[in-house]
Amino acid sequence: MSMHDKMENSVKDEELDLLLDELFRSYGYDFTNYARASLKRRVSRLMIIDRFPSFAELLYRVRQDPAYLTRMVEELTVNVTEMFRDPQVFKTIREEVLPILATHPFIRIWHAGCATGEEVYSMAILLDEANLLHKSLLYATDLNPTAIENIRKGVFPISEMKQYSENYILSGGKHDFSKYYTAKYNWAKFDDRLKAKMIVATHNLVSDRSFNEFVLIFCRNVLIYFDKYLQDNVLTLFDDSLEKLGFLVLGSKENLRFSPIARKFKQLENRERIWRKVM
Repeated sequence: MSMHDKMENSVKDEELDLLLDELFRSYGYDFTNYARASLKRRVSRLMIIDRFPSFAELLYRVRQDPAYLTRMVEELTVNVTEMFRDPQVFKTIREEVLPILATHPFIRIWHAGCATGEEVYSMAILLDEANLLHKSLLYATDLNPTAIENIRKGVFPISEMKQYSENYILSGGKHDFSKYYTAKYNWAKFDDRLKAKMIVATHNLVSDRSFNEFVLIFCRNVLIYFDKYLQDNVLTLFDDSLEKLGFLVLGSKENLRFSPIARKFKQLENRERIWRKVM
């Protein structure tokens, strides 16, 4: 049996419960309704990366070191993303959603669980190209404070730009993608004009309430980490936060079908995971 296999088996249910209790009791982070298999994988991975010989030592570190807690939360909530991810979704937004948003005097968009902000910058570029950025505000929130700090910087690895540029073209982009950023060493810094329309804040989808009324909400590939009870709670929060005829965008494996808000929404196109609030 490899060390990795041992580690995979080493986080037992009762140990995970101890860790989750500690995170909630001492720091107020409530992971109790996250998908357990996913949490176990992530805690096991953390033990390998940070070389903890036993679970007890990991737990001790979390109790004694608030700085390590930040790392723990990052690992448990990490959301891998890229610019114009699933380009067809952005193409549909470009062609079918933006013309409707254009009729609004003001456009408020919420990117919930936005991680490091690739999606937020993608949306800002779409709005800019539709000449709507000047009357838009993009609220970017995540549980992870280190992740959203990156949005304020607007800096992404230059090595990713080839992929992002391809995604951009597939989303219907007509410009040279490099016009949106300045290359410096190994980094691409995106135009401050895009960032000027973003409001960045920590927000916990599990415990925090609605804070505005939006015309478009993105929450992609976040709900897959939650159990059914928590998914329903979060979807109800989105319903409360979305104005009538507003749009909700979920990830490719996420659905409204069996949720309490399902009857109030109509799907735009089955494959695109975009719903419109009709009631």
